Amino acid sequence: METVSIIIPVYNTSEYIEHCIKSALNQTYKEIEFIIINDGSTDNSQKILEKIVKVDARVKLYKFAERRGVGSARNFGIEKATGTFIYFLDSDDYLEENSISYLVKYIGENKIIRGRMRNTDLSSSFVVFFEGLFSPKLYIDNRYNLIKNNSVNNFLFKKEFITQNNFAFSEKITVYSDLYFLIPALYNVNLVPYLDEAVYFRRRRNDPINNPSLRQLDLELRIHEYTTMYMDLKNKYDEPLINNFLDKHFLNFYRKEIVPFLTKNTRIDSLFPIINKITNRIDSDLLATYDWVLKVELNAIRSGKINKFKRINKRHHFLRDLKVALSSRKQLYIFLYKWFFLKLPIKKKLVFFESFMGKSYSDSPKYIYEYMLKNNYHYRYVWSFGKDTNIPGNARKVTRFSLSYFYHLARAKYWISNSRLPIYLAKREGNVYLQTWHGTPLKQLVFDIKDIYSADPKYKENFYKQSRRWDYLSSPNQYSSDIFRRAFKYEKEVLEFGYPRNDILYLNSNIKHINSLKRSLNLPLNKKVILYAPTWRDDDFYARGKYNFALRLNLELLQERLGDQYIILLRMHYFIANKIDLTAYKGFAYDFSDYNDIAELYLVSDILITDYSSVLFDYANLKRPILFYAYDLDKYRDQLRGFYLDIEKDVPGPILKTSKEVVEAIKNIDEVKEVYSKKYEEFYQSFCSWDDGKASEKTVKTVFEKG
Repeated sequence: METVSIIIPVYNTSEYIEHCIKSALNQTYKEIEFIIINDGSTDNSQKILEKIVKVDARVKLYKFAERRGVGSARNFGIEKATGTFIYFLDSDDYLEENSISYLVKYIGENKIIRGRMRNTDLSSSFVVFFEGLFSPKLYIDNRYNLIKNNSVNNFLFKKEFITQNNFAFSEKITVYSDLYFLIPALYNVNLVPYLDEAVYFRRRRNDPINNPSLRQLDLELRIHEYTTMYMDLKNKYDEPLINNFLDKHFLNFYRKEIVPFLTKNTRIDSLFPIINKITNRIDSDLLATYDWVLKVELNAIRSGKINKFKRINKRHHFLRDLKVALSSRKQLYIFLYKWFFLKLPIKKKLVFFESFMGKSYSDSPKYIYEYMLKNNYHYRYVWSFGKDTNIPGNARKVTRFSLSYFYHLARAKYWISNSRLPIYLAKREGNVYLQTWHGTPLKQLVFDIKDIYSADPKYKENFYKQSRRWDYLSSPNQYSSDIFRRAFKYEKEVLEFGYPRNDILYLNSNIKHINSLKRSLNLPLNKKVILYAPTWRDDDFYARGKYNFALRLNLELLQERLGDQYIILLRMHYFIANKIDLTAYKGFAYDFSDYNDIAELYLVSDILITDYSSVLFDYANLKRPILFYAYDLDKYRDQLRGFYLDIEKDVPGPILKTSKEVVEAIKNIDEVKEVYSKKYEEFYQSFCSWDDGKASEKTVKTVFEKG
């Protein structure tokens, strides 16, 4: 068997490197040498790599004293390689176990073969193939189309082909270094086999803020490197297929990267000279095949008249947005918000409120609003709702995503919300945004999460952009403040007053008010109340922001064993869209998922059952029993989210895995209270000591007195 040299440059990928190399070590093709170059990493990568070297003698580790770039690392790896074949693997990616075997088997007399690259957001992916049914597809004149994502990955090369032709990666640029190697390699062959079954998993890193991949680096840097690459290769090769590829590649790059970058005309000045040179190198016949908008822009650039291009650029951005606006009513409103409403004067006495994406009149925004009403703050108020909702006072109610919604958001000086406002809502200078958030975190948040299993793979990137708009962030305890600053990367002012939504738990926790609430909710006064409030599961979704929930609590058993003394209220997370049919449990089980204010449900309940929801921290203010029905604890903790606390040791109540255990805990609730009394008091002091019934007052005075 002939040896394959796998070259793996490493730079600050300690989070991924072990999994990457394990996938390579576990290849069914065993005649492999691994050349790993630590390119001046400043994280824990070197320690991990040194352990791997000790495990497998095929691994050769080299270390650069300082970072030299991926091109330099790969060139170094080629020099050190002794194998018949060369293969490049990025240290945040991984392989299907048969990939190398398939590539070696089917390369034959060819100098190059390429396998399939499959993008993934996760640490584990799989493919299923039926061996023997596949054969390579041949790329001849269209072989440059095999350059996907500007990457050399998942090409297998014969080493003598590389050394005889002195192919090398660029060491002066980073992002597009591979093209300096790939284009001459493809130029020097007549055909390239492509094998769909040799799969390379290319990881889309979910944290482009902390640890970006090369393709997630700053757009301006990428544009600068791209233009350098284009001119270098254009000057070097006078070959029709290469020139056609480079021109098409640039036109695609211009549309996808340069056009968004030039949304502001101020960015044109520094970029114009180089794109003027590039556009004058593009084949005119090719450009003539593109749409009118692109031709007008590029011809303006070709002319060298920068002011003319600025006028056209501004007009075309307007027209592009208008084209999108005409696709739907909502897009039209977003267009009006961006191009017209934001240019209107801010109304300094207008406050915009929204709670749980307009789904309810509740949570901290509700209590801030009611405090301002009660204390005669002279402001005008707007509330956003998804459906008509009764609220006190004279606030204007707008339907979420209506024309009025966008108009008032643009005009209001103050935004108050407990969840993220949509990413396309630009915030302008003079706007003050109070983010009250919606709970003390038990499960990991944003930048503390490793893999993203939710419906939004760009969760971290989008969250970062949205949270840059916040001017104030409410916090219920020191534990939350520390996590919020780290997990949200939040550096502005944190309001450490407790949650305004918890004021009611101190001001109205009395029999008279509780019984009044029970009557308004049509609940019996002669039975105790259980509140079941579970959270959502990141991986059980059917659309972005819409999650399912399978009820695993056996209501039939609970009704049979507890129905003479208790009723149960179900309160699903606001993300959960499916309804639960409680017809069979009439008089025992009540669905209050759509009830506006969960704090009022806390007040009427005697026992809380939850799982990994932050409701436990708020409910603990009442010092009433809490049970934890955590039937999927291992999966939730170890795969989906992970916890900040050791849930099996730190929470103030028993962890229960079955409905039968839940029933037994409720039947012996006095004993449960006694067993957990000390832990409960410690928990209260850690997480509830800031709440005193005055959080709304302190928040309003801070935000509105500062202006």
